[in-house]
Amino acid sequence: MTYQGQIAAVAPGSLADELGLVPGDRLLAVNDQPVQDIIDLSFALADEYVELLIEKADGTQEIHEIEKEYEEQLGIDFESAVFDKVHQCANQCLFCFVDQMPPGMRETLYIKDDDYRLSFLYGNFVTLTNLTPTDKKRIRQLHLSPLYVSVHTTDGDLRSRMLNNKRAGRIMEELRELAEQGIDFHSQIVLCPGFNDGQVLEQTIRDLYALAPAALSLAIVPVGLTRYREGCHPLRVFTPAESAQVIDMVAAWQAKCRSETESSFVYLADEFYLAAGYPIPNYEEYDDFPQLENGVGLVRSFLDEWQQYAAAAVGYDKPFAVDVVCGVSAAKVLGPLLDDLCIPNLTVRLAPVVNDFFGHHITVTGLLTGRDILSCLQSLPGERQGVIIPGIALRKGEAVFLDGMKPSDLEESLGVPVRTAYFAEDLLNLLKEWR
Repeated sequence: MTYQGQIAAVAPGSLADELGLVPGDRLLAVNDQPVQDIIDLSFALADEYVELLIEKADGTQEIHEIEKEYEEQLGIDFESAVFDKVHQCANQCLFCFVDQMPPGMRETLYIKDDDYRLSFLYGNFVTLTNLTPTDKKRIRQLHLSPLYVSVHTTDGDLRSRMLNNKRAGRIMEELRELAEQGIDFHSQIVLCPGFNDGQVLEQTIRDLYALAPAALSLAIVPVGLTRYREGCHPLRVFTPAESAQVIDMVAAWQAKCRSETESSFVYLADEFYLAAGYPIPNYEEYDDFPQLENGVGLVRSFLDEWQQYAAAAVGYDKPFAVDVVCGVSAAKVLGPLLDDLCIPNLTVRLAPVVNDFFGHHITVTGLLTGRDILSCLQSLPGERQGVIIPGIALRKGEAVFLDGMKPSDLEESLGVPVRTAYFAEDLLNLLKEWR
């Protein structure tokens, strides 16, 4: 089978640059062997002598012979980490967020990947329902560990119904097989009221904890519901009282796990604490923040970074006003911090943005759109000299919101500079030294 790894970027001065490789070229083989992804490529490039088969944009093929140091890199970024096709999801989950996306957005937002390679490489969550015997053999032979697994429930019948896939019911068999082969895994549960909460959740935590130490961590996140749910299964969000019940159950498990393993093992997404009005757990209770990318511990990490860098500032020689944009949930955290911030001549106004684009049930900052931010800021009275937007709302590696708007569009419409803060230190630095 022929695989093609399309080059997206070449580092200046790198081996690839010296060979004359450019974006758009395609890697066909290494040492006369096809490579199906960057996992294969990393093994192939371990040799000190490497032969590359490259296809140029005009279809001509070139062979490049390279002598390199053992750990020396080529200096190539690829369009995709996989050179065949991304393995697609075979499920029809009743809580699937992709099914709740509005029409007319960029194509990548509608892709349902369920690829063990992206799980190993980038921490994408997979369900294990589409693994072939060849996939399992490769995971074992290459020791692709840890993986990130969407479990949702260990009740086989319920999982089959929630994922609309009969193969989903084999989850405990799949996880035990991984554990027996020495493959560790992080896991997650998308919690849906009336489905996999209550006693079902209790049993799921028990089952997964029993697979430790192969089971490294468990994150529990609340189901997200947009206003684009035509044809989707009826679901609702957790009430504050129900969120508190989940917190209390998980807190008991965390205490048990810490007493036995010195690790909390199971962690809740920040939304539960914010919805229930509970304090955010202490820093040490998140251990090494194993699921930070899953929204677990972001608030605690932000708060601790804020305290670390919230030193006194010189201030401004004349009045200066800036708006700080965030989601509705984050306002509960940012509001008190900004109220206590004292910088001479600086006026900071917090601008919590209601999510009209996806619906008011979506309160996280990462799903804000440019249009909603613009509408919110235009509705605020008074003057401003600058706007600070959250980097988490932008596409990774690119200054674009989910709806295609750019920060430069906000600048043009508002007539003031717009700058981006990715975390607490960035935000504080902008507030202290906008100049």
